[in-house]
This record gives sequence, C-alpha cells and structure tokens, in this order.
Amino acid sequence: MSKLAARALLAVVFWPSLFFFWFLGPFVFFLLSTTSSEVCARLETRAEFLAAANGTISMLVAQNFIYAIPIACLVLWGRLAPDPARAKHIVTCIKLFAAAVVVGALWEYGSSLVCDGYGQPFFSPAWQMTSYLPIVSLIINAPLYVLAFSLGRAFSTREDVAEDEASPPA
Repeated sequence: MSKLAARALLAVVFWPSLFFFWFLGPFVFFLLSTTSSEVCARLETRAEFLAAANGTISMLVAQNFIYAIPIACLVLWGRLAPDPARAKHIVTCIKLFAAAVVVGALWEYGSSLVCDGYGQPFFSPAWQMTSYLPIVSLIINAPLYVLAFSLGRAFSTREDVAEDEASPPA
C-alpha cells in the first residue's frame, strides 16, 4: 500500500471518528454512563449507589478507547509523514487527551455518586465538586479539538495540493 493510500485510509477513519465520537459522543456516553434520575429514586443505601457508580466504569473504559481513535490516527499519520513540528503538536494532543480522559472519568463517575434522590449525604462532599469538572473539561477540550482538527487537516491534505496553495500565482 502506498503512503498516499495509507494516508487516505487514515483520513477516512479520522474525520468521521472526530466528528461523531468527539462532538456527538460525549452527549450519548454521558447519558449511558451515569445513573439516570429514574434509577436514583430507587437507590436508598450507600452500597446501591456505589454499585450503580461502579457499573459505569466499563462504559467509561469503552468510551475512552473509542475517543482514542482520532489520536491513534494522528500518531499513525505522524509515522507515515514524519515532521518534527507536527510531532510536538501530536505529543501535546496526547497530553491534552490524557488530561481530558481523567477529568471526564472523574466527572462521569462523580456525577453517578452525587445522584441521590433523597438528598442523603452518602459520600464525601468532595464528589459534589465534580459538578465543576465540565468547565475544566471544556477548557481542556477546546484546544484539543482545535489542535486535532488542524493536525488532521494538515495530514489529510495532499502535499502537491498544499504546495500549490503555498506558492504565489505566476
């Protein structure tokens, strides 16, 4: 397989996964991974809340593997077309993604523990602080999305087209 074909195949995987998983996925996975309000009203003991929250862990792991697809594409593109400047941006992208994974997991797991239909303080008030993590997540994800989008655009653009656009008209 030629480098151009491999880059095109990565583009076919990267762009849909970026838009569907990163932009639409958080809403779907958040609904699936946290305990719903119907479940909350039926939970009455600390053990039931903990079991419901621990039930979200498998969904969080699956979610993060799916979210890693665009990052894996960027790494593979970096291997196909090595460029030191882009490699630094890919490393930054990986670091931002790791931070987003940790913050997202804490938020979703913590929101499962906070959910109690009777206002009973089963868990530490520190878990209630997870309600502020979406703000932190937004602060991390905004530059991550921009960086991943720009890297994807740079990698998926053919070099001969990029050179034609960069050269001034004759």
